[in-house]
Amino acid sequence: MNVIFVGRKTSRIKQLDLRHPLVVAAALAIVGCIVGGAFSIGVGLGSRHRGPNPIDQLGNWSAELLHQKAQVEDVRRVLQEKVNALAMRVGQMNANVIRLDALGKRLTRMANLNDGEFDFGNPPALGGESADGQPAQIPNLTAMVDDLQNQLSSREQQLGVLETLILTRELNKQVYPEGRPVEQGFISSYFGTRADPFTGYSAVHKGLDFASPEGTKVSSVAAGLVTFAGERPGYGQMIEINHGNGLATRYCHSEKLLVKQGDMVRKGQEVALIGSTGHSTGPHLHFEVLKDGVQVDPLRFIGEER
Repeated sequence: MNVIFVGRKTSRIKQLDLRHPLVVAAALAIVGCIVGGAFSIGVGLGSRHRGPNPIDQLGNWSAELLHQKAQVEDVRRVLQEKVNALAMRVGQMNANVIRLDALGKRLTRMANLNDGEFDFGNPPALGGESADGQPAQIPNLTAMVDDLQNQLSSREQQLGVLETLILTRELNKQVYPEGRPVEQGFISSYFGTRADPFTGYSAVHKGLDFASPEGTKVSSVAAGLVTFAGERPGYGQMIEINHGNGLATRYCHSEKLLVKQGDMVRKGQEVALIGSTGHSTGPHLHFEVLKDGVQVDPLRFIGEER
């Protein structure tokens, strides 16, 4: 097979035999170059648009997962440390509840109250680790804290009532006339009907007489307010103290008064010195107890009998 070429200017004719070995070899070489170039271009384009290697990507994911697992373990460790610290705090709160219970029981016994009125015997909830020895868990701690809070509120209310009761009793004890107004001396005349030492006629003696040396100290038998301090006919130098609840006491025939009207006095405080002023035959203390303004027998207040 021949290919004829005709020149434009010279009109010369050239023939090319396609079956010649050199022509065939050259054609094959050209085709090979074209195919190789196309293959190279295709491989380059394919590698450009292809994603990352799946094996490399799987390795990256595994490393990221290990890193996140390490972070989770760190968070778990920190959280457990905080939970353990909270459990220790709950244990300390438990100890405080136990101390409050012991204090409440002791105060109840000191006040001579019935244990049933103030129940400090309920066992408090246990803090720290759980009963099976496992680390404390947050839900358990929440319930324990709530229970301790309720117990503390209950103990606070009971102790408040108990404190008020004890203070009231102590106050009543302080303002209630009790004991002798003088340490030295004897009762020379009792409450009731007797012969008047000046007239000899029968008369009502409205107090107790304590015979003591002049200048002997006289003490208040209860706390209260001095409502009178001065001279009164028949009583001489007299102190009158109001103790509340309708009770009052009088200390008469004193040589010297140690308090004045309007003073607040304590139980056992010295208020006067024994003398013989007023309607008196010698140094002594005339002591009276009044209930709602009426004299009553002081013997039942000083704890002595005839």
